[in-house]
Amino acid sequence: MTLSTPSPRKHRHTRTIHAEGFLREDGLWDIEARMIDSKTYVYTEPYRGDREPGSAVHDMAIRLTMDSQLTITAIEVSMAATPYPTCTQVAPNFQGLVGTTIGGGWRRVVNECVGATRGCTHVRELLFPMATVAFQTIKGWPEGAATVTKVAMPVEMAQSAFVNGCYAWAADGDVVAEMYPTLSTRTVAP
Repeated sequence: MTLSTPSPRKHRHTRTIHAEGFLREDGLWDIEARMIDSKTYVYTEPYRGDREPGSAVHDMAIRLTMDSQLTITAIEVSMAATPYPTCTQVAPNFQGLVGTTIGGGWRRVVNECVGATRGCTHVRELLFPMATVAFQTIKGWPEGAATVTKVAMPVEMAQSAFVNGCYAWAADGDVVAEMYPTLSTRTVAP
């Protein structure tokens, strides 16, 4: 860890998020994510009663199956541990994401489908890092590329997915100017 030494403190809560991407034998892709929340102390919940340290407050998982264009063809939601018995009732609502495509506006699409009382905050939150895992899995650096080129993706994809999405990909920055000069807004002094 590269953070500075913290002030004296006591560990109280852990949230573990794990996400992976897989190429299926049928040519589709599975992106899976799981979140587990736990406390380091004994506590009492209103519905499940006394809880031991390390027991799951939340244990939730999602599998998105998608094609190479990042269009979701299937979704499975598992809610193995929830603090309220009604939490699992929203799992079917996530089926509304089938047919949508991960890309620009993904957060809006997710929130329209399963935002607020239509979904579960914790399951919904998993969908956001899953989008970047999907992109890295499906559109990331190709396996076993013998030659590395600076242009790793089509211009249209770079423009919609990356340009002005972060500092490194600023339209007037070095990366865009070098890799995608047609997308660069860098001005050259006369």
